[in-house]
Amino acid sequence: MQQNWRAFEREHIWHPYSSLGNPTDLYAVTSAQGCRLMLDDGTEVIDGMASWWCMIHGYNHPRLNDAIERQLHEMAHVMFGGLTHQPAVELAQRLLDLTPEPLQKVFFADSGSVSVEVAIKMALQYWQGRGKRRKQRLLTIRYGYHGDTFGAMSVCDPEGGMHRLFSGILPPQLFAPAPVTRPTESWDSADIAVFAQLIEQHADELAAVILEPVVQGAGGMRFYHPQYLREVRELCDRFGLLLIVDEIATGFGRTGKLFACEHAAVAADILCLGKALTGGYLSLAATLVSDEVARGVCAHEQVFMHGPTFMANPLACAVANASIELLLEGPWQQRVNAIHHHFEASLKPLSNNEHVAEVRSFGAIGVVEMKQTLDIARVQQGLIGQGVWLRPFGKLLYAMPPYTIEQEELQQLTDAICHVVENL
Repeated sequence: MQQNWRAFEREHIWHPYSSLGNPTDLYAVTSAQGCRLMLDDGTEVIDGMASWWCMIHGYNHPRLNDAIERQLHEMAHVMFGGLTHQPAVELAQRLLDLTPEPLQKVFFADSGSVSVEVAIKMALQYWQGRGKRRKQRLLTIRYGYHGDTFGAMSVCDPEGGMHRLFSGILPPQLFAPAPVTRPTESWDSADIAVFAQLIEQHADELAAVILEPVVQGAGGMRFYHPQYLREVRELCDRFGLLLIVDEIATGFGRTGKLFACEHAAVAADILCLGKALTGGYLSLAATLVSDEVARGVCAHEQVFMHGPTFMANPLACAVANASIELLLEGPWQQRVNAIHHHFEASLKPLSNNEHVAEVRSFGAIGVVEMKQTLDIARVQQGLIGQGVWLRPFGKLLYAMPPYTIEQEELQQLTDAICHVVENL
């Protein structure tokens, strides 16, 4: 098997977002350290993706390794049904301490998509508990992405998103145009007009609004004005709707605030967390809710019927506690701001390239949007040749590196992006 594992892999293993008929190129990783991946051919590359945005401290961090090892000697896993354990309780306490006061209850899950499923189920069951069973639909905005499970897919962009194939099968939700006012621009109240109309017209059938705050991730890497989020919160309050905020991609510092909602000083009724929660070590997510939502869900002695097998896995909770400690102890804001300023200075000149539609950055996120769809395999080969790992999609070449990336590594990362764009 050692000799033939790559051949077996090509024949039998299905990778994310790929076709078995036309598989994408794969690069085998043998080890990882700091912000670097070592490939099996001896190539070393800087990971500008933080492994889909979760490895905020980089790889093989001694503090996180130690947390895993210490917990492993106690117990690797125990069911959370009828049992509990200290790492989960400590993590819940930390999360409630870090998030706005209305959030008082924590439900653990095993992935970001599942935390969104939990949030949607809670919103629907809340209104059932309140005797308003007609309130079964969700309102969101275009270009959103909330995961690949069934309920989450229903609130992803139905036309430009990844789940168009299922558009006739998924629950029909309501979609407003995505906001176009950027964070650096003057707020234009016209941005919220259609959204406000949809709420007013459908308030009696809407259970909740769900949004990615300020930064839309995999649906287009778009940034919008925090005032939009404030307006959404006000509309939800006025018409009595729940606000679900998906901070799976933005939570734990990525935008320059600990949570992106802080840019708007807005609190959610239901908050979804994941990705960087464990520093990228293990899959874990959490759905936080207010006391009001929890009371509605459990009204008339209703039970919330959801219980993932690996809910509150002790290893994951232990390393999440260590990751949050590590983040808060370190100069994460300075690091994220430094990454942002570097992206601004190093990528902005690409705006003059004839193939580039727009260059933008927000926190530790740098985006180069092309006018035409990228040849992904060719672009990745070019990046590997420059000693960098990124995973572009569609027209987007973007970077979301670990916060611990060194200046020379960051320079190599942006130099590689510029080289690839200039040589298209």
